Amino acid sequence: MARVRQPSKTGRVPVCGWETEWVKSVAALRAPVDPVDALLRIAFLLERAREGSYRVEAFRKAATAVAGLGADEVRARVNAGSIGAVNGIGKTTAGVITEAVRGQLPGYLATLQDAQAPLTSGGTELYAAVIGDLHTHSNWSDGGAPIEEMVAAAVALGQQWMALTDHSPRLKVANGLSAERLTRQLDVIGSINTGRTDGFRLLAGIEVDILDDGALDQTDEMLGRLDIVTASVHSNLRMESLAMTKRMIAAIAHPEINVLGHCTGRRVEGNRTRPPSTFNAKAVFTACLETNTAVEINSRPERVDPPDELIEIARDLGCLFAIDSDAHAPGQLDFKALGCERAQRLGIPADRIITTWPVDRVLDWART
Repeated sequence: MARVRQPSKTGRVPVCGWETEWVKSVAALRAPVDPVDALLRIAFLLERAREGSYRVEAFRKAATAVAGLGADEVRARVNAGSIGAVNGIGKTTAGVITEAVRGQLPGYLATLQDAQAPLTSGGTELYAAVIGDLHTHSNWSDGGAPIEEMVAAAVALGQQWMALTDHSPRLKVANGLSAERLTRQLDVIGSINTGRTDGFRLLAGIEVDILDDGALDQTDEMLGRLDIVTASVHSNLRMESLAMTKRMIAAIAHPEINVLGHCTGRRVEGNRTRPPSTFNAKAVFTACLETNTAVEINSRPERVDPPDELIEIARDLGCLFAIDSDAHAPGQLDFKALGCERAQRLGIPADRIITTWPVDRVLDWART
């Protein structure tokens, strides 16, 4: 199959094209294992366990370095004891590469695999029903992995489709996409879909900023070219309640919006906790109901957004929902398990959750 390669923000070429051994199944890897696959699986497991991005990046850098050398040179360097001298490969990653080349399961990987556990004990029935994701990011904006690796991980986790929703241009801290960059991304997405033979579908999308007056941070023409538009508030989160309500309702009224993302903007853990924005939830969710806009249940552990009591308001009004990962790395795609636990506990019927629908039904809904 043809590969589509897009340089990352650091200028590196992604090491993962379409299928590497580690993404064919999320079952534990066994020896022998390719060193690139071992390094990428370690990065995946660290992301899933919410380890620091610095540690994850070390394994991704090493995987890129190994892929650039080629198998023969990697083996020669391992035999000569010089693999650690390659730029991007440190002591720990050199050990992983050496063990893999020698036909062993790297000890670092074995430890992570043995420690892997379910993210939550509830929501298993709904988790089995969720086959898509309407909110994901790649290294085109503030994600940590190339688009192809995000797709490969989604396939490994049993998803049938996924929307790529990198940020819009105003969010400069997240390397938001201009209309020109988003246009280039559409070409990459098209090539990815053309190259696949397994039926998986990558949807073209955006997480567009809702500006202070309710306008959207992208042109109508550009939004109209996308399959999915997830709209979120990222600025002026402490706006007065009435103004915030008007802001959100104005955005929801835009004909291109499909999903209202992490509606309160709160963060409940980590170094940057913040309280939820205040707004008239009944009015906002009524607007979602009237426009057929899905309310996102954002599965990131630091967000847990909306809070349970707001989900109950949207549920009782009859709103649609989208259980999304808001993944910024492959290992975070599985965060949807946390959103499924909440939705199942709160009694949200599976058929009212867009991310349980087959892709054709999703696209039909998005066009209405």
